[in-house]
Amino acid sequence: MRPAILFPLFAPITSLPGLGPKLGKLAERLAGPHVVDLLWHKPSGVIDRLAVGSIAEAPEGRVVTLTVRVDGHAPALQPGRPYRIRCTDHTGLMEMVFFHIKGDWLEKKLPVGQKITVSGKAERFNGQLQIVHPDYYGPAEETAPTSATEPVYPLTGGLNPKPLRTAIQAALQKAPKLEEWQDAAWIKRAGWPDWHTAVTRLHHPESADDVQLDAPHRQRLAYDELLANQLALALVRWHQRRLAGREIRGDGRLRAAVAAALPYTLTGAQARSLEEIYQDMAAPERMLRLLQGDVGSGKTVVALMAMLNAVETGAQAALMAPTEILARQHAESLSPLCEAAGVTLAVLTGRDKGKARQAVLDRLISGEIDILVGTHALFQEEVAFRDLALAVIDEQHKFGVHQRLQLAGKGRGVDTLVMTATPIPRTLTLTAYGDMDVSRLTEKPPGRQPVKTVVMSADRLEEVVEGLPRAIRNGQRVYWVCPLVEESEQVDLAAATLRHATLRERLGERVGLIHGKMKGPEKDAVMARFAAGELDVLVATTVIEVGVNVPEATIMVIEHAERFGLAQLHQLRGRVGRGSGASTCLLLWYQPLGETARERLQVMKDTEDGFVIAEKDLQLRGAGEVLGTRQSGLPEFRLADLAEHGDLLATARDDARLVIERDPELNSERGQNLRVLLYLFERDAAVKYLRSG
Repeated sequence: MRPAILFPLFAPITSLPGLGPKLGKLAERLAGPHVVDLLWHKPSGVIDRLAVGSIAEAPEGRVVTLTVRVDGHAPALQPGRPYRIRCTDHTGLMEMVFFHIKGDWLEKKLPVGQKITVSGKAERFNGQLQIVHPDYYGPAEETAPTSATEPVYPLTGGLNPKPLRTAIQAALQKAPKLEEWQDAAWIKRAGWPDWHTAVTRLHHPESADDVQLDAPHRQRLAYDELLANQLALALVRWHQRRLAGREIRGDGRLRAAVAAALPYTLTGAQARSLEEIYQDMAAPERMLRLLQGDVGSGKTVVALMAMLNAVETGAQAALMAPTEILARQHAESLSPLCEAAGVTLAVLTGRDKGKARQAVLDRLISGEIDILVGTHALFQEEVAFRDLALAVIDEQHKFGVHQRLQLAGKGRGVDTLVMTATPIPRTLTLTAYGDMDVSRLTEKPPGRQPVKTVVMSADRLEEVVEGLPRAIRNGQRVYWVCPLVEESEQVDLAAATLRHATLRERLGERVGLIHGKMKGPEKDAVMARFAAGELDVLVATTVIEVGVNVPEATIMVIEHAERFGLAQLHQLRGRVGRGSGASTCLLLWYQPLGETARERLQVMKDTEDGFVIAEKDLQLRGAGEVLGTRQSGLPEFRLADLAEHGDLLATARDDARLVIERDPELNSERGQNLRVLLYLFERDAAVKYLRSG
């Protein structure tokens, strides 16, 4: 149960003054549904109001506060013209200017002869001072703007700064004083304020420095959020570790047979990762390990060896992929190796129906199938194993943690190996996968060719198309990637359908098309024709991003490359350079080319190292987008910025580990306060792992 002291913060946002039903909906879309969400809605800047003694002293271009007398109203004579209010003081004349406003309402609010206070940006027009749409105006005897510096908040259409500021101040009034959950010595050394002071200062900045990421109160709040995240992960991990696992030690015969059938020897990184995996599998606790490898670093072979370790003991293993194309491709690449070792492998996807599906299920429960490869279909209730010992999950960020646990629940003490081909910066690995041990494949298998990357303007598109017939005659195959499926009126993009039509006109029938709106069997059929060499060119949207393997494809053209993220560009480039031929990736960009897009293209040109690219991506885009927060289960940080607060993350991780070692049930005085922290940042799910929670 959430502690009672936090109840006011989890009241609906609409309960705050200034936010009726209509504005409440907008505020909820902007910040979130609860009062606490407004506390986390941080200012993006400050307005520094200069109190000026007279009209003559008002500097141009500054936000000023003046006391003046209303001298007269000049209504807008025709639509679209401004409504002007003339004001004077002992030094001269100024005007307040309004567009699209009802004049009679203003006349009532600001009658002629009244002394008023007005605040806004001072500008000069034809030598005369004016303030267009002042931030504030009202009778001089009423309180003027409360402080000289005012926070500026990100807004959404229809929600004005004033009601939002009123609501945030009301949210601050509801913020309780909370017992300190941070280590006293650490807080003192860092020179940080307590939580309540920090959150108050966040919304009452005294200067522009106060909204910077390195301000002490900002660091304090960022650390609170990172600690809540790391503690939640540590609790999940501690709970997993307490669940009984099983000791799996194969005799090595099947692995030896596969190693003999491989056309190459394993890289040092593969051998090292396997050693770590085998150690985990042999331990009495359950394995939970993340295998990170760049495009083409040989993760699938490592996964197969781990699965064979389980099969050697008479148990079964499962490999789950996010898409049907990928699942069938894994099965195709693993089948010959499994045959060489006499291991039975089968595939199960959502497409398998009726008798064929039932036959697979029967063979699975009888233990006839050693390794099952599949998609989400593996989660279904009627999929039952005789003895599942290892679950391998590919492209983890496409699945949630609960799905991982669901698959592990289909056996007793199941070990889990999670794989991703998206190299993830270390800071993100800690926040998204902090409950796992990590193995990294940092080398490419021998024989993988480097890919030459060329960045060029789309003005040279015709040259590229002209060069294709020559490449095709030399036996090369081409991917051509476009960002959208159909031409849309608002966005003038080279749509895949249109590009397919123009290339067919130039190159003939052997040009295929594949996109996300096609049904699974259609996609597979086109893919199979391209792999078999019946098609020379494959025009595609980003559905080919992950895991498609055609060694003969050596040219990758990416149109509108400036619109893709770094990780996506890197994944797409990884589709070529898989065979023995030299490969090229052409990045075609269109104007206007922004600074960030230019940097992204330069990074792609400079390096093929996915881990370097991932770090750069984090700097350019921020954490939320690198994996796509929505589909990755990545926590969305409101106060911490991982590119800026990476050192705090490492400290938070050590702190969380120490807490769990000393007080895993969070029963001590600090432990009780840390429970409040977990609830404050809505990490409630972790609290349920505590017996007394």
